[in-house]
Amino acid sequence: MGFEGETWHVRGAPGTGERAGAGAEIGEILIEGADFPWLSGRFRAGPAYGAVRDLFARELALAERDDAGHWAEWETVYAEIERRVRLVSPDGPVAEFLLHIEGDRAWFRWSDETFERDRTDG
Repeated sequence: MGFEGETWHVRGAPGTGERAGAGAEIGEILIEGADFPWLSGRFRAGPAYGAVRDLFARELALAERDDAGHWAEWETVYAEIERRVRLVSPDGPVAEFLLHIEGDRAWFRWSDETFERDRTDG
């Protein structure tokens, strides 16, 4: 797959109303590596990144934890990321993604269709 060298964009989601509102430039990712299903690369923060920086830091910290209940907390934080952020490939917005940002690095997986989730409603 020829993803290396592509630039993907991280933008504010429609209807968020915050500083990282619809279409706001949160940042861009220059793809440097592909290890299916993950792409990774250099992240360059845009003007609206400050509005979501803490969410990404919290998401990653929770993903790295290994204690009781942390995944439920992670899902809550990631749901907020999904609400406020869109990932845009060179071909246009993707339907769903799992994105991590740490400093000037980003790695993600994406799909043109929504992910199947193994969630049960209580």
